[in-house]
Amino acid sequence: MKNVYILLVTVFVMVSSCNSTEKKEEVKEASKPNVLFIAVDDLNNWITPIDGFSNAKTPNFDRLAAKGVTFTNAHCQAPLCGPSRASLMTGLRPSTTGIYGMTPDNKIRREENSATKDITFLPEYFKNNGYYTMGIGKLFHIYAPKGMFDEDGGRVKGFGPYPEKRFVWDGFGKGIKGTHGRTSTDWGAFPENDTLMPDHQSVNWVVERLHKKYEQPFFMGLGFLRVHVPLYVPQKWFDMHPLEGIETPPYLSDDLKDIPPVGMKINDLPMMPSTEWAIESGEWKKIVQAYLACMSYVDYELGRVLDALESSDYADNTIIVLWSDHGYRLGEKGTFAKHALWETATKAPLMFAGPNVPKGKKINAPVEMLSIYPTLLELSGLPAYERNEGKSLVPMLQNEKNEEGAYAITTFGMNNHAVKADGFRYIGYEDGAEEFYDHSTDPNEWANEASNPKFKSKIAALKALLPTVNSKWDSKSNYTFQPYFVEQKARINGEEVKEVKVIGAKH
Repeated sequence: MKNVYILLVTVFVMVSSCNSTEKKEEVKEASKPNVLFIAVDDLNNWITPIDGFSNAKTPNFDRLAAKGVTFTNAHCQAPLCGPSRASLMTGLRPSTTGIYGMTPDNKIRREENSATKDITFLPEYFKNNGYYTMGIGKLFHIYAPKGMFDEDGGRVKGFGPYPEKRFVWDGFGKGIKGTHGRTSTDWGAFPENDTLMPDHQSVNWVVERLHKKYEQPFFMGLGFLRVHVPLYVPQKWFDMHPLEGIETPPYLSDDLKDIPPVGMKINDLPMMPSTEWAIESGEWKKIVQAYLACMSYVDYELGRVLDALESSDYADNTIIVLWSDHGYRLGEKGTFAKHALWETATKAPLMFAGPNVPKGKKINAPVEMLSIYPTLLELSGLPAYERNEGKSLVPMLQNEKNEEGAYAITTFGMNNHAVKADGFRYIGYEDGAEEFYDHSTDPNEWANEASNPKFKSKIAALKALLPTVNSKWDSKSNYTFQPYFVEQKARINGEEVKEVKVIGAKH
């Protein structure tokens, strides 16, 4: 009888110990913060928490800034949607992967690419570490690789809705039909109300899920289509920005006189409106107005997301990161586009909020979108991913002294790089040509000082930061909109210049 008693006590202790361990694991699992991952397409730094250009009206960006940290000097790894997003999601630089152009989402990771064949994408890392993952809208170049999320919201095709009658810039310009892609750049008030916008429907999807119960921490991705062209939103957003009060960005007609030939080739955008055309036609202020209207519309939708989160069970335990894939030029350097290694094309908003993130803080040191992946892991208490080429921003978030020595690198095509550091920008091209700008005296980058002996040592210091690996173009990565990139890929990869199938949307 005594032995039976001892046996029962032993079993009870073992069961209690197991239950205690399980409860501890449940508590540990439940204590992990959720992640709300928000991408805004083609958003530059005109929002009010950063530049507030031309009386921009973005109160919900201000609201998010008050909740966390705003990086005012964040730079993309490529001034183009596809490679920028592939870099952020893989944690690898374009120069490492050879993904310099548009690549189908399902072809980023494959056996033929030695750098990406076994890479773990950012949302996937969370999934592998016990998170329930959800996504909707433009997150990768189109949406996401197949099977990326536990719950798929998908993406509405294209960048509509489109009115029946449109003012459309000649999308080919001087480009060759069948060889070069075309854009869909136009602007105006359409549709009648917000509910007809794909972004509104995406936010509805997110709001619905923020009010559900989850047994696991979640990772939720939301990708806004605006402010990508065409610049169409309902009339009320245009009304917030009267045409008579619109400013246009700084512009110098002979600004490009000191740009090396390769830089001019990269800036050859036959499918985009030129600034001279916009001035002559009287459309410049209208384009700026449309861009501001689109920003205010996205701000409104962001507000709906913040409202839903704040009224949910997850208000106090959710990390928010908001970012854009690159900047956007609204007439600077002669055109309306991203597609450049200059400041206005590479700089974009980056904001963090949530547990262990200071409130209302701004950081002006240069940082990279590549750092989003490792930063989210550290904020979430997850193990670091050794393949990440970016550095966590958590030390900088919590201690300004870590800003010393900060820099950001942007790559556009093979072996064309820009480095932003210490208030300077260095651009080095594949043929050895260079640009150098001192932002303390020349914030608009109008005077190329690459040949000025005064900056010899600074140029050498920034040049030393350039990537040492410059992979050939990935075979599945194409960029057909600019003749230079069609020619560069063919030359480097030993291919003939021929018709290339345009990947995804028109721009």
